[in-house]
Amino acid sequence: MTANCASISCNFDVCQNCKHSCCQDAKPPLTKERMTIITEYLRNHEQAASNVFARSGYSFPSVDSDEFCVFYDKTTKVCQVHKVKPETCRAGPITFDINRATRKVEWFLKTRELCPFAGKLLDDPRKLADHLGFAKIEIMQLICGLDSEALETILARDEPQTFKIGEDFLPKSVLTKFSFE
Repeated sequence: MTANCASISCNFDVCQNCKHSCCQDAKPPLTKERMTIITEYLRNHEQAASNVFARSGYSFPSVDSDEFCVFYDKTTKVCQVHKVKPETCRAGPITFDINRATRKVEWFLKTRELCPFAGKLLDDPRKLADHLGFAKIEIMQLICGLDSEALETILARDEPQTFKIGEDFLPKSVLTKFSFE
């Protein structure tokens, strides 16, 4: 399922012609496991693996002077670690929040004005449902893999130009882990 769904997480025809960039000023969160996977990927592809991660409340890919992700190639508009990119990048344009009162993870989709790929998903309910199912798996892996400080920092960030498309109860293990009980 992962190999097939990985292609869903970026529509190159749409993304390469986009006037916005998901790879600028995004700072997607990384679990320790994902950092290890990315580091191994870089080594196996003979790319530099030093100074590629930063931390400010949570770990994320380093950024250049224009705030672009260190893995983003501005010429080709392709992620250099596309096959192993962070969970939120794979899940995009779907994002999340956690509602403490309801103990649910809430799923949001970026607006079509912000993300043409979101517009394509909205135009095809089957593709949206497929991608949402994939995004839920990716994001739940992220939530389960983050420590409480990282999760709190991420949840404090605003996600403008999104709208709610669903919600699910959080697993008890997550509620306990992050002291939501």
